[in-house]
Amino acid sequence: MTAEVPLRDRLRALPAVDRLAAQIANGALPTPAEAVSVARAVVEERRAELRAGATDDPDLVARARERLRPPLRRVLNATGVVIHTNLGRAPLADSTAQVVAEAARGYANLELEPQDGRRGHRDAHISGLLRELTGAQDGLAVNNAAGAALLAVASIGLDRAVVVSRGQLVEIGGGFRVPEVIAQAGARLVEVGTTNRTRLADYERALAAEDDGALILRVHPSNFRTVGFVEDVAIEALCGLGAPVVDDVGSGALTELPALAGEPPVRRSVAAGAALVCFSGDKLLGGPQAGILVGRADAVAACRRHPLARALRIGRLPLAALAATLALHRDPERARREIPVLRMLDVPRETLERRARQLADATGGELVEAVARVGGGALPLLELSGPAVALGPRGEGAVAGRFARALRGGDPPLIARIADGRVLVDPRTLAEDELDLAARAIRAARPA
Repeated sequence: MTAEVPLRDRLRALPAVDRLAAQIANGALPTPAEAVSVARAVVEERRAELRAGATDDPDLVARARERLRPPLRRVLNATGVVIHTNLGRAPLADSTAQVVAEAARGYANLELEPQDGRRGHRDAHISGLLRELTGAQDGLAVNNAAGAALLAVASIGLDRAVVVSRGQLVEIGGGFRVPEVIAQAGARLVEVGTTNRTRLADYERALAAEDDGALILRVHPSNFRTVGFVEDVAIEALCGLGAPVVDDVGSGALTELPALAGEPPVRRSVAAGAALVCFSGDKLLGGPQAGILVGRADAVAACRRHPLARALRIGRLPLAALAATLALHRDPERARREIPVLRMLDVPRETLERRARQLADATGGELVEAVARVGGGALPLLELSGPAVALGPRGEGAVAGRFARALRGGDPPLIARIADGRVLVDPRTLAEDELDLAARAIRAARPA
């Protein structure tokens, strides 16, 4: 019926900006100027939709009020995926969040030496911690792990051959491919070995063929594993070949946990003599998005001098979060207790059963056995078994889809997963103080 109304009449029926602004006002907020700005944007957006052929009839007041809300806001992660890329990966420890809030309130000594008033280096806030925790001679951080790998190869691999096992020419999220990183860094890729088997002799032959020297790049295949008839070369053997080695170990395992047994320890690569070791700040380290480089002083200095370092430098707030997270790793027990990612990976089964039972009792759900995942490209084969809460009738996929959509539309949104045609709520990725919020969100969204 609406589609039959002429476009001219539908455009004329749009509310006046002032009237829509008055409808979305709620006490002192938004201010009149904010309300008018949002109202104008919504009306212009709707006008463009109508001209493009839209035939629906949306609630423009609701749309305007939604636009006034912060676009980035808290959600409840009930998916069972611990490091969920779409949900911001690692949640920060409470103590880390307090440090970030303090650093955000005013100015900070980001690049200032308070003792003498001279300009300092932002790396100074973490380099000592990185030396202490990894045994490296020096360290720095950039804004993400892909940037760390790019900077490492560009700094010490420029105009060199970069020797990589064919089994490590991986692609990670967003289409980021190792061969393209090497090309962008101004280096030349030399592939050795095969997809499943690379031996020390393969590296030796490649290095012998390069008159101008070469760099060895080892890349941990974070988001997949090759199993069966496989062979690779240990980091100690690679470092013994004499060429500089860049070791991208991926997820940043600084704390020992049974669940992390499949991840290469950062300290091992440093002790082996790698020129640079790259890893992520927002995966198993449990901190903010960051890429970390540690290793020999000369190699880190080369990274610091490279023009890319400026383009990739880490901001004030992520740096504050990273320093606070690294400080927690000084005490492994405290790190396991306070860093949410490590706590979720190490949570006792009895705790999960208590949480699941609390949610089931509050929502009328059914306790079932489920498998959670680490996520974020870390430990892809690890299955974290534990109880979860299944909601709704079994096999009703369409109903479950509508229910999950309603949960995502709540305040705060609750993000669950669907298994066997039912909505599944996994307590592993819900904090203790989120259980009541999750139960309320489920009751509010439950189909009538």
